[in-house]
Amino acid sequence: MPNKSAIWSKKRQRLVEDITSDRNFIKCLVLNPREMAIAESEAVAKKVVNSSFELMERAGKAVAEAAESLLKPGDAVAILCGTGNNGGDGYIAAKNLASAGYNVTCFAETKPNPQKDAAKAAIGWNGKTLDLTQFWPANFNLLIDAWLGAGLDRPISDQFAKIVDLVNASTTPLLAVDLPSGVSGEDGAIQGVAFQATLTVTFLRKKVGHLLFPGRAKCGKVWVADIGIPATLLENTCGTTLHNEPDLWLKKLPHLSFDSYKYQRGHVAVFSGPRHSTGASRLAAWAAARCGAGAVTLIVDDDALDIHAAHLTSIMLHKKHSVDNTLAFLQERKVRASVIGPAFGDFSDARNLCHEIIESEILDAIVIDADAITAYAEQADLLFNLSRKSKTAIILTPHEGEFATLFPDLAAMTHLSRLEKAKKAASRANATLVYKGADTVIASASGLAAINSNGSPYLATAGSGDVLSGMIAGLVAQKMDPFSASCAAVWMHGQAAHLFGCGLIAEDIIGMLPEVLSQLSEMEEV
Repeated sequence: MPNKSAIWSKKRQRLVEDITSDRNFIKCLVLNPREMAIAESEAVAKKVVNSSFELMERAGKAVAEAAESLLKPGDAVAILCGTGNNGGDGYIAAKNLASAGYNVTCFAETKPNPQKDAAKAAIGWNGKTLDLTQFWPANFNLLIDAWLGAGLDRPISDQFAKIVDLVNASTTPLLAVDLPSGVSGEDGAIQGVAFQATLTVTFLRKKVGHLLFPGRAKCGKVWVADIGIPATLLENTCGTTLHNEPDLWLKKLPHLSFDSYKYQRGHVAVFSGPRHSTGASRLAAWAAARCGAGAVTLIVDDDALDIHAAHLTSIMLHKKHSVDNTLAFLQERKVRASVIGPAFGDFSDARNLCHEIIESEILDAIVIDADAITAYAEQADLLFNLSRKSKTAIILTPHEGEFATLFPDLAAMTHLSRLEKAKKAASRANATLVYKGADTVIASASGLAAINSNGSPYLATAGSGDVLSGMIAGLVAQKMDPFSASCAAVWMHGQAAHLFGCGLIAEDIIGMLPEVLSQLSEMEEV
């Protein structure tokens, strides 16, 4: 008999091939500094551009165009120019802005390396260049940070840190080139201090540092400028990190046909907590239904039936007897996905149910959240070993504390970003991982990961995570792959919060889903 792990490994590989073969995958790529450097080198090697200096000229021109959107005719502009490529972009921007009639002054600590493109750019700048010690932000209408860029991997100097503090204390707007100096393009970490930008201009694709906190908070609005590197070049230099945008999964959203019926649309089972902890499971069940699952059943203890019955109409109820009875129900009623954990309570029972469901391989997927995650404190390997043997997909949805419960060693590695932690955790667990937070990361066991950027502080409300778990299950039940379903649910969750705004509670997220789905439908038609 074929090895189940080998079969499932091939399925995961097909998922990666399916996602990466879609042209929209390239649109959603996020690059790190190394990948960006490779793309630039490829552009030169394949004669897309004549030289790396031509790319610098295009970047500098894009910076100048962005700066003009923040300026009035004749305004004074200060450009802080470093010694590397970022500084070269700054000198070229200075030349373009001066030609357009702006009063431009460059400030530098030292001259660029004479062997680098930045030196050529500096020579081409015939305007005023002063020592950094003479810089005073209040004398200018706009500041341009062309100092360090995305490749920063060490703390900035004490002298420059004083400049950063001076600028951040001023009211003069700042435009950052590629990334605000002090922010790592690799992981969004702050290297001591960093500029607070009004606008950041980057090139080709967003970098990881634009999407992960704390760096994301320093970027202001981010504009991605086209500098002539075609998307096809990225097919040869592809990374595995994506920006979670509708382009990534829109074509995979479920569609109804005229002959659809409820079980064809997918059946979701949500496991309830005890009598006085039933609300979380109802939120998950409602969310699954609003996301399009044709049937949703709450599986409940006998003493909670009346509580649920008083609150529900379209959501069905099934009394939980033995585990065997539950498995029989899941199979007979063609349940495709389940949610276990929200306010479940009994850790031992949660583990037992998870084990039996995963081993039975009855379901396409199981979403493990909240108490079902906590149930695996110090026993996570039991779950991970099961995952490697079963064809039932596992989706884990931990927040920061629950992540530490399942992956205490990874959580303690402060040198790793949330992105790196999520990728390692998903691989270890052989699962799709939704690492919840202001910059939620969705990672697959295959190595793909997507960073979400439309989260809202309004989502910091009780029950929000339960809604998300139900949304994921609802989409998986309609045959979306676990990674795409998780990405879609996270984005829709954030969009619902933005649409509703102030005063949001968990129930409101569910209420906004029809509007979110309508918006997505309109996007598909364009």
